[in-house]
Amino acid sequence: MPMKVLIIEDSSTNIGLLKKLVEMAGLEAVLTTSLTAARHVFIHSEPEDYLCAIVDYDLPDAPHGEAIDYAINSYIPTIVSTGRLDEDIRHGVLSRDVVDYIPKENAQMYDYLMRLLARLQKNKHISVIVVGPKRIERKATAALLRRHNFITFECATAREADNLLAEHTNVKLLFVNSAIEDQSATQFVAGLRKRYSKEELAIVGITDDPNSLLAARFIKSGANDFIGRPYCHEEFLCRVNQNIELIENVETIRRTANTDYLTGLPNRRHFFYTVNKYQRNQPAHQALALVDLDFFKAINDTHGHDAGDTVLQATAKSIALHCADFIVARFGGEEFCIYMPDVSAAEAIEAMQSLCSIISSAPVQFNNIELAVTASIGLTTIPGHNIELMLTHADKLLYEAKQSGRNRVVHDAPLTTR
Repeated sequence: MPMKVLIIEDSSTNIGLLKKLVEMAGLEAVLTTSLTAARHVFIHSEPEDYLCAIVDYDLPDAPHGEAIDYAINSYIPTIVSTGRLDEDIRHGVLSRDVVDYIPKENAQMYDYLMRLLARLQKNKHISVIVVGPKRIERKATAALLRRHNFITFECATAREADNLLAEHTNVKLLFVNSAIEDQSATQFVAGLRKRYSKEELAIVGITDDPNSLLAARFIKSGANDFIGRPYCHEEFLCRVNQNIELIENVETIRRTANTDYLTGLPNRRHFFYTVNKYQRNQPAHQALALVDLDFFKAINDTHGHDAGDTVLQATAKSIALHCADFIVARFGGEEFCIYMPDVSAAEAIEAMQSLCSIISSAPVQFNNIELAVTASIGLTTIPGHNIELMLTHADKLLYEAKQSGRNRVVHDAPLTTR
């Protein structure tokens, strides 16, 4: 079920446009024309069903932004739209815990709203760390980020920030106050930059010190950006979005360059890049499997390369669905690789045996012909943090699977696991 967007707007023209935009974003529009109607609709709903609310500042039964307060108090991220934007109204809107406001000035506002809706959906899966010595300032910054659906973590020291980065792999942004106590803030940034590139982790320096040289020191140490306190609500969020979007744009370029064109799976290069990131955190348990289709050359020779391509695409789809929680890639030809971090040997064996069975039990349809497909799998569960060594072990086990009859899993797990 798509998430909902509560729209409180009394203009029939605007409500029609907003409904269209929300539906274009793959969301469900819940339309109301007054605060009274919104209260009646929302009483039968749960806040977690809603991505956000889009609320008109000036409504017949709520002329001074009362509908904004209702949406915020209902724990829904709230976007304000307004046809009047003098300084008093702007201050009144931004003094509330709103996501953003959109003036009804021109068609550009609707383009901005589309991007904002997409941003709110993506942010639900992105973590941000706020590092600083003053608890009240950390909480204020984190609260502002949570309005935009970010997952937030707060800590006082560089050591705690390192621990959070090791524990959470979806952190894309880190704010660090220049006054952290256990380490020089610029040294901390420089140390992070040795482990995380600017395309992986955006770092933003924060300071209460008006010293203009501090910004340059942060940037030269590896920070992506710098902002002084007290910061403007809008400037802060623009900088956040700009840094997150830069990382996402690089990820899109990298994904395009590192995706196998035929199957849509990651290719070998992307596999190594991703696994190396995981192994940086040294998972306690891990496993790696090499999957190779049996007698694939015979399919190409008998039915043509189009048939072979169809088999590869069908196999890739099966692997992607069955191994959605793992890191998978097409290694080349008819060979696929699956990396399983934080998975016990017994769980890895069960998953690969199940995959082997799924592939063999689903013939591939090609030009009204059923093509029988099976796969041999070499699975290593030997502890270690060297992906090349794991691949060497898995390749030897794959060879054993081929030699011992194909359509099976051969692994190196201890007897107690079996």
